[in-house]
Amino acid sequence: MLKLRFLAGPTAYKQIAEQGLKPELFTQVLAASGGPKWLGIAALDKYLFGTYFKARQTPLYTLGASSGAWRLACLAQQDPLAAYERLEREYIGQRYETKPTASEVSRKVAGIVSGILGAQQGADIVSNPVIKSHFIACRGRHLNRLSHRAALGAGLATTAVTNLLSRRTLGWHFERYLFGSGGVASPFNELKDLPGRHLALTGENIAQVLLATGSIPWVLAPVERIEGAPAGHYYDGGITDYHFDLPLAHAPGLTLYPHFYSKILPGWFDKSLPWRRAKHNYDNALILAPSEEYLSQLPYGKLPDRNDFSRLDSEERIRYWRQAVQMSEVLAEDLDKVLNSGDIMRHINTF
Repeated sequence: MLKLRFLAGPTAYKQIAEQGLKPELFTQVLAASGGPKWLGIAALDKYLFGTYFKARQTPLYTLGASSGAWRLACLAQQDPLAAYERLEREYIGQRYETKPTASEVSRKVAGIVSGILGAQQGADIVSNPVIKSHFIACRGRHLNRLSHRAALGAGLATTAVTNLLSRRTLGWHFERYLFGSGGVASPFNELKDLPGRHLALTGENIAQVLLATGSIPWVLAPVERIEGAPAGHYYDGGITDYHFDLPLAHAPGLTLYPHFYSKILPGWFDKSLPWRRAKHNYDNALILAPSEEYLSQLPYGKLPDRNDFSRLDSEERIRYWRQAVQMSEVLAEDLDKVLNSGDIMRHINTF
């Protein structure tokens, strides 16, 4: 039995049934927030980046937040697999022997971002003629734009309470800033479900954007300056777009979404809300997600997560995370097997 699940929306299901699982069907790729959960699907990413889309000639528009943005930053580099290896090495190798301050974690993560970007420091990403990268950061408003921990705590609590009523209230507390290299043709230019701005991703701001999109409030310090953007406190893109719930029906092709789970949570504040699930905007998407059986076989019966930093010592955590990466090879093998089977529809379920 496959350890990889294929979940398609109605439009995606129909097109794949008619045309097969060809890479040219897809014009968008999403990569979600989720801290270190991506380690459990790392080999799937590497297969997609290094094999499936390797010969791509037409534009592929990618959208990521937080660690998802870091994964997609690897995809857009001249040598995506070498970049992904740097991401694994730098990310897994973090060590915090005592509880660090937010500023200390930010300094460490800035080094991780620099390592991911490699020698070109993002120049190959923003100038990539095929992979059109888009990364999300959230600019704090009202209490969430203040530096004092008590004020930020009150702002986050207020955000959580109003989000219980409606996801649209997020716009009262945070603005979505989308930094992209896709130009006027980008399907993400149409995203207006929440207040925000669309700005150019450049060689001058890409490192700042990648640090901001992973800056979890309280865990990391805010990024206060992004070249080409207004001054402010920029935080994790997952605040507004944790797993994404975005209107993409207008996009000309399908959306491919390698994800950690079959359930999708729109925003960071929806994690504890069982009734808040994204579904209706995935009509034209194919979601690749590990099975429950695969997840149960991982060490500790789960994907890596941020709590591992406090639950495990550094040596044990690093061994666990490396093992999760190694075990994810089965997901890539399953995808390769299905692509070469000539019988893709036997494995696809509707979402």
